[in-house]
Amino acid sequence: MEADFAVELGADDDVLDLPWASPDSNVRYYDLKRQPDLLIYVKEAQRLAALGEFLTAINSPASIFETAKCDASHTTEMKPEEEIFGANCKFVSYIDLLFSDEPKRFSFPEHEQMAARLIQLLRRVPEIPAAAEFLVRRCHYRREDETHEGFYITFYLFGYGEDEPQAQQRWAIALKLVENAIRQISVAS
Repeated sequence: MEADFAVELGADDDVLDLPWASPDSNVRYYDLKRQPDLLIYVKEAQRLAALGEFLTAINSPASIFETAKCDASHTTEMKPEEEIFGANCKFVSYIDLLFSDEPKRFSFPEHEQMAARLIQLLRRVPEIPAAAEFLVRRCHYRREDETHEGFYITFYLFGYGEDEPQAQQRWAIALKLVENAIRQISVAS
């Protein structure tokens, strides 16, 4: 599996506001760490069993992370650098990861070290046509009338294949490998 991380802290880079909600409030943040039963409201988790399993594991008490947002889709749009996978399409997801330990949420070095550690573990897994990318970004943690500037990690995962079912299957395998890496880090922490 290809794996890499980057830092996106520029003025034009994505920023997460937490908690968040869509303008019509139909889609919003669910605190799955403290209320795991709310997973039934995450449409992507209901549609994709592998994603539901990942969210359950990452939001479990044993994990050092919790999640804030996710999405997944299939596409035939391929970038030139993805030609190495020899695929016609890909299955793509993103999941926003937050440290459960509140002081770590405000530490850039903690986020950077965690992304590097995940990459180090994922580069040891068997070769499969998949790629993971971890982006350290800014997060506005809002509580009542206060906002605290911190960080979070957006985790992108790409599974490649000849068709959608194959790409999704490879994505699901890669998602399990990332889940296992996070579990390993959580146990060691």
